[in-house]
Amino acid sequence: MTLSVTLLTEREQLAHRWQQALAKHGITTKVVSPADLASAVNGESAVVVDVDGLHLDSDELLATIGFVRASGALPIAHVDRDRDALEDIVTELCHGLVTSDERDVAQVAAAISRRADRQRGFRFEYVTVSPVGDDVLAVLGNGDASLHRRPIDASDDGSAIVSINIDPTATKATLLFKSGASSQLTVVAAQASDLTNGDSDIAIDGEKLGARLRQLRLAAGLTQAELARRTGIHRPNIARVEAGRHTPSLETLARIANAIGVSTTHVLVSRES
Repeated sequence: MTLSVTLLTEREQLAHRWQQALAKHGITTKVVSPADLASAVNGESAVVVDVDGLHLDSDELLATIGFVRASGALPIAHVDRDRDALEDIVTELCHGLVTSDERDVAQVAAAISRRADRQRGFRFEYVTVSPVGDDVLAVLGNGDASLHRRPIDASDDGSAIVSINIDPTATKATLLFKSGASSQLTVVAAQASDLTNGDSDIAIDGEKLGARLRQLRLAAGLTQAELARRTGIHRPNIARVEAGRHTPSLETLARIANAIGVSTTHVLVSRES
């Protein structure tokens, strides 16, 4: 599938700069006027918002970038002037993708294919033995990481791990032990981060998960409305999740965790301090 990026700008020079950078990675572009925001997110992988060129006040900018993200596209903010003047919430909505010069543009252009992939959090990037102890360290494509205490499962006899092979779909990793036995780690297990081990882990049920999400949201100083704005999930639906009336999918849970500022693992696993 060909990636396509919208450039929400009226500045020809800026559009040309992005077009050149994206073309190097086989990414097509279209330039859209700020007045035609609806068409900017129509099936696009990412939208570059020209912060200085649009002359928006802080509320209008937040609404524009929030709309891009809520529509399913990856928002990118381009700022020529005072990059530090951007509100933290804008940077968070853009997943940290803020550019200001040609070097920034080149780096982000190279990263769009990966960052626009909504399934990257459901694939292994790297699985290895932890550098401390003999736990298994799993890194997902979205940067989430988790440690898995041994034994991994009933097949893990405690002998040394001699090899780890990730399958072609990157959703499973097979661990081969010195004894000849083997175990399998899945992405779902990695996201849940060893939920079955330890007395203080929380079970995956709607009520406890909802209470955990509410606790983390309040700790982050967010209202349900603010969380809804960051995730693009309607506030009543967030309320239903927190009340335990609905258990979200892992993809939705990852979106909520990211908006709160924690990993999916941190949501699913509670440790006594």
